[in-house]
Amino acid sequence: MLRHFVQILDFSSEELERIMELTALLKRADKEGACPRLLQGASLGMIFEEPSTRTRVSFEVAMTKLGGHALYLRPGEIHLGARESIKDTARVVSRMVDVIEARTLKHQTVLDLAKYATVPVINGLTDFNHPTQVLCDVFTMTEHAPKDKKLRDLHLVFVGDATNVCVSLMFICARLGISFTQAAPAKYQVSQAHRDMVKEACAASGARLAFTDDPAAAVADADFIYTDLWWWIGQEDEIPERREAFMPKFQVNEALLAKAPATARFMHCLPASRGVEATDEVMDGSQSVIYDQSENRLHTEKALLVWFVYPRLKRASDALLAHHRGLVEAFLG
Repeated sequence: MLRHFVQILDFSSEELERIMELTALLKRADKEGACPRLLQGASLGMIFEEPSTRTRVSFEVAMTKLGGHALYLRPGEIHLGARESIKDTARVVSRMVDVIEARTLKHQTVLDLAKYATVPVINGLTDFNHPTQVLCDVFTMTEHAPKDKKLRDLHLVFVGDATNVCVSLMFICARLGISFTQAAPAKYQVSQAHRDMVKEACAASGARLAFTDDPAAAVADADFIYTDLWWWIGQEDEIPERREAFMPKFQVNEALLAKAPATARFMHCLPASRGVEATDEVMDGSQSVIYDQSENRLHTEKALLVWFVYPRLKRASDALLAHHRGLVEAFLG
């Protein structure tokens, strides 16, 4: 059965936990210089409609470490949705690669790619969500959680705008039973429509969701404090209004961090506007795990690629390989 990684809620808690277990295995192997080349000869097509650091580097390096090949397809190099329909691009690229990763401006583009592709499609970020990032984030949380706490005991506090990352964090917390709080001005809190999407998941997992405009109260029992950019592409005209709404109350600085438990850890998906949503002192401080997050994108992408691609690969026997080599060599004389 062909499956895609487009939305966190498409997967059960058991599946997400299994992918994170696989991430841990592959990370340990990598650290020992023994990353298994499970995708030898496989190819990844990477479609990017906007620049990226972590997503591009992590997927390309992950595919290389697994023995495969990654092809970077940027705007202007392919005709995605312009001179060629998304359907035709998806069908053509599917005939040549084993998996597609897509980072697109609109979520519908990824949905259309997944609709028409005949290989797995992995969502590398859209205006709606960022599932690869938050799977990595929860894996990072398992590495830095207080030793006496399991996933379902954790409390993640997101301070800031309801970005695609914020919404995706709410999704994965709801699925896995992690308590989630967003601290933001009411105007910038997660929409009711998005909250409604996780009601069933929360009921099944026991996850608690909260939304407040009091960041100090929100972080009082936080295990992880997370923030993201206050504005993104297409919101440049809103910068003065957004800065006034968030600054200084919702900036993650030393004063706010001091209101959290000493064991709390600071997270940011990056890129960051240093000195805006978070200060240098917090980002570079002893409670920050932002670079562990970034590195774990690599290990998470490896796990996702193996999870979706490895079961689909054809593996010829030595006898069949020798047979076809012999036919070609005979032809060439």
